[in-house]
Parts: sequence; structure tokens; C-alpha cells
Amino acid sequence: MQIALAPMEGLVDEILRELLTEVGGVDWCVSEFVRVCDRLLPLANFRKLAPELDSGWRTASGTPLRVQLLGSDPACLADNAAFAASLGASVVDLNFGCPAKTVNKSRGGAVLLKEPELLHAIAREVSATLPAGVPLTAKMRLGYDSPDGALDCARALVDGGASMLVVHARTKVDGYKPPAHWEWVARVQEAVKVPVYANGEIWTVDDWRRCREVSGVDNIMLGRGLVSRPDLARQIAAASAGREPEPLSWGELQPLLQLFWRKARQKLAPRYAPGRLKQWLAMLTRSYPEAQALFDSIRRDNDCARLDALFGLRAGELSQPAVEAIPA
Repeated sequence: MQIALAPMEGLVDEILRELLTEVGGVDWCVSEFVRVCDRLLPLANFRKLAPELDSGWRTASGTPLRVQLLGSDPACLADNAAFAASLGASVVDLNFGCPAKTVNKSRGGAVLLKEPELLHAIAREVSATLPAGVPLTAKMRLGYDSPDGALDCARALVDGGASMLVVHARTKVDGYKPPAHWEWVARVQEAVKVPVYANGEIWTVDDWRRCREVSGVDNIMLGRGLVSRPDLARQIAAASAGREPEPLSWGELQPLLQLFWRKARQKLAPRYAPGRLKQWLAMLTRSYPEAQALFDSIRRDNDCARLDALFGLRAGELSQPAVEAIPA
């Protein structure tokens, strides 16, 4: 079984990728999407969204990172995929799952599921351009407003050259509303001869067990569930190996929160760092009641100096590398 960390624009950036993969259980992760329009992008665009390219396309824990591209022009996507490969990317992923209105209006993400012929053309062009040994993968939803075309889209991508699919088991119109239709993952796996990963509504070990039973697939991709419960991948990996999962307590999560804040202060402008902290805390409230109290206490506080004191960050430490250990 493989467990992947999902790409989530504006949420799972390099900071959270590093921390969540350090906790354990994640086999590989994916960058936020690199938007491709009508030109070959410069190195700076890739480095901004996937700075791990400077460390062998791996997080600090050694977890491999795949680069994800989003766009609708087959030739332009192929050129940028080849450039990413020249930078050392070992896998290139295509985004056909983003439900954002701004993305869909510019013919990117889930809206392309209306055009399986275009999906095939994109996959064929990109896979033909990538060097040998650099596989193409893709992430898709079940469709735009109906899952009726899901199998056609999956076949189009695989016939075009995709060697693996992640299926977010909802349509674009569904957004993130439960339930996730895991039974469609089973249908996709029956329709294609490449590995299929199930994605959507896996918040707990019990959810994973139900997903595996309904979808029939072993491989999963975790998104909001892992952000909300940072040791979820580790718990699932333990359960899969026949061990009893040992959930991370709120007390054990504190070093992770401190490390997050330190890295946010090192890498983000002061006006952005508090917002990113609150964003993650809001997600953690789903799994930790204590996170709600902490969130409420800093909800209106954007003073980085006060937050530094709250998280034990002393003046002059921002230039020093983070050293807090992640609970084993």
C-alpha cells in the first residue's frame, strides 16, 4: 500500500509538506499546481511552488515530491513537463481535479473532464515528450457535474500515457461536500490497467477501512484528513501492518506547531504568517478540541511579536535553523 499527500493550493505548501512527511507514513507528495498557459515557464516559477527541487525533489524527511502541472494546451504542457524533468523531477503529474472557479474559467482543472478527447491529447503529448524513466501521472475527479463520463476520462488519460491515476471521488459540482463516492473508484480501477488511488473523505483509520472495502484499492491519497490529523498516514500505515495505531496527542503536537510557526516566520512576510497559522489551526479543530481554544485566542491577533512569544520563539532566532524534534 502506498499513501500519498495530496496537492492543495494555498494550504499544503513546502512548510506543511515538510512537517507532515516528517511525522511519517507518507510515501510521496505532490507540489501545488504550476499553472501553464502559453509559454515555457522560468525556473523561478517551479522553485516558488516546489523549492524541494534544490534538494533532489525530496522533503527534509526524504519523501519524494512530484511536480504537478495545470493547463489545457498539450504542447505547452509538454514543454514545461520536459523542463521540469530537466530540473530533476522524477514524476510529472497533471491536474484535472481542481474545482476553483477561477481555474475552471481559464480552462484548467476539473472543467477539462468535459473533454475526454483533450485529456487524451494532453496525456499523449506530455508522455511522448518526457524522457524515458520519468512517468506521467494524473489526478482527476469523477466529472464536472456528473460521474457518467468518469470511465471515459480515465481511459483517455491512461490510453494517452498516464501510468497512474488518483481519483478524487466527487465531481467538480460536489466540491468537498460529503460523501465521497468510493464505489466509482472501483469502477475506474476495473476500467484501466494502471494503479488507481482513492482520494476523498478519509479522515480516520475507520474511514480508510471503509474506503478500502468499497473502492477495492489499497493505495490512497490523503488531503484535508492528513492536514487535520497530522499522524493519520502513520496511523493508517500501522493499521495496515497489523499494529495498533497510537494517535498523536495534543501535547505531542505542540513541537509541530512551534516548528510550523518558526518556519512560517522564516519564509513568509509578517503580514502573511499569522494567516497561515490560523488556517492550519482551523483545520486542526476537527481532530483536536484544544485547537479550537487556541484558535479562538489568536483569531484577531496579527502581531507576530506576540505570536512569537506564545510559541516560544525568542528574538534573534529567526535566522537560526529549526531544531525541534518531531514526535516519533
